[in-house]
Amino acid sequence: MNSSVSALPLSTLDSANEALTLRLPSSLQLKQQLPLTSALSQQIAAHRQAVRAILDGDDPRLLVIVGPCSIHDPQSAIEYADKLARLADEVSDMMLLVMRAYVEKPRTTIGWKGLAYDPHLDGSDDMAGGLTLSRELMIEMIRRGLPIATEILQPMAAGYFDDLLSWVAIGARTTESQIHREMASGLSMPVGFKNGTDGGVTVAVDAMRSASHPHRHFGVDSQGHPAIVQTTGNPDTHLVLRGGHQGPNFDRESVARIHADLTRLKIPSRIMVDCSHANSGKDPLRQPDVFNDVVEQRLHGDRSLIGMMIESHLFEGCQPLSASLRYGVSITDGCLGFAATERLLLNAAERLRAQSQA
Repeated sequence: MNSSVSALPLSTLDSANEALTLRLPSSLQLKQQLPLTSALSQQIAAHRQAVRAILDGDDPRLLVIVGPCSIHDPQSAIEYADKLARLADEVSDMMLLVMRAYVEKPRTTIGWKGLAYDPHLDGSDDMAGGLTLSRELMIEMIRRGLPIATEILQPMAAGYFDDLLSWVAIGARTTESQIHREMASGLSMPVGFKNGTDGGVTVAVDAMRSASHPHRHFGVDSQGHPAIVQTTGNPDTHLVLRGGHQGPNFDRESVARIHADLTRLKIPSRIMVDCSHANSGKDPLRQPDVFNDVVEQRLHGDRSLIGMMIESHLFEGCQPLSASLRYGVSITDGCLGFAATERLLLNAAERLRAQSQA
C-alpha cells in the first residue's frame, strides 16, 4: 500500500506541558489523494440504503457485521476481504454481510491503538501514514463489492473515512459521550450504539434519542479548520447488545424486556447482537452459540432482532504484539477463524432459507 501522505514537518513545543504537535493533512487532502470513483460512490449509497431497509423491516435479511477485531496487516485483511466477498454472494438472499474495517481500538489503559494510529506496529505512531493506509485498505475492500463498517473512536478521524462507510458502531465506552452523539447525528449512514459495560441499555437508548435530533457543535471542517457544525439528526440509529459485567443479554428474556422498553419509549425496536465480548464470555469460539441462538429467535418470529456482529479473522484466537507475528491472527481480541465463520453463516442461511420456502 502507498502511504505517501505524511505529517507536515511543523512541530511546536509547548513550554507549559511540553506537548509536541505535528500537523496532519486535512481530510479533504486525503480524500483528494485517494478519491472514490462515481461507481464506487453509487455502490456505497446502495449499501447504505440496503442497511436502512433491514433496519426499517423492508428487507427481511439479517445484517451481519463480520471481520477482524482490528486490522493490523494489509495483506491478511485483503485476503479476508476476498474470501468474505465470495461468501457474501452465497448467502446474499438471506444475509447482508458487512466487513469490519476497524482501524481504531479503545484501550482501557495503554496498548496498540489501531492501524490509523500506529501502522508500523512499533510505537512510532505515524498517524498520517496510518490514515492513508486505512483509507487505501477500505477502498480496496469496497472494490471487492463489500459494504464496510468501523467503530469511530476519535471524532476527528471520522472525516477521513465517512464517505466510505455503510455502517458505524459507537462503542460501549463512548456511547455516553455527548461528542460522539453529536457526531453520529451528522453521519450519513446507520449507526449502532452499544449498551454500556454494565450491561444496561439506558445509556445507549439515550444516545439513540440524542443522535436522532439536530445539533450544533464544535467540530473541524474538511480543510482542518475549527468550525461550528450543524447536523440534521440521524434517523437510522439502533441498539447493539454486547452483554455486560453481569453476563450476556442476548437471551430471549433479555431481548423481550429490551424490546418492550424500546416500544414503551416509542423508539424503533431495532436490535443487533454482538456475539463477542460479554455475550460470549470473551471466548471467541463461543460466538457461534450466540449467533445460532439469535437465529433461532428469528426463526421463532422475533423481528426486532435485525442482525449480529462477529469477530472473525483468517485464523482463530489472538496473539500478543511482537516482532514475530502469525499471519492472519488478531493482535487484539480473539477471533473465530474464517473456516468456522463460513460454516456458521452457510448453515444459518440454509436454516433461514428453509423457513422462507416452507
